[in-house]
Amino acid sequence: MEPALEFLPADGRSRRNRKWPDEVKARVVAETLMPGVTVNEVARRHGIPANHVSSWRTLARTGRLVLPAPEDPVEFAALMVGPAEPAPRADGGATVRPEIVTGGVVIRLEVGASAERIASVMRALVASP
Repeated sequence: MEPALEFLPADGRSRRNRKWPDEVKARVVAETLMPGVTVNEVARRHGIPANHVSSWRTLARTGRLVLPAPEDPVEFAALMVGPAEPAPRADGGATVRPEIVTGGVVIRLEVGASAERIASVMRALVASP
């Protein structure tokens, strides 16, 4: 059973001016990042105003709130697409084809695929269920 969230009243008496510990903020924000979960439902579940949770998400996005490590082994990396350059050649003189690997699927693009082409394939992958 998950422990209840704790908060600290600012003046010791009122629930109006609560000060939430960073650990609690981070746990709540991490819940909002799960697929299919909305900020409103997480806020409602914890009895927190949704605008507080949204501002905590902004803190996390700007690096001022550290989120807990994810529980699943899935990790994401940023994809940076730059200007097209000539395709590199392998040792044997053959042209190297760009590849996109996702899970057990490998997508091999045409030789010399442009940055725009690679970006469009990535957008299609992200959009597909």
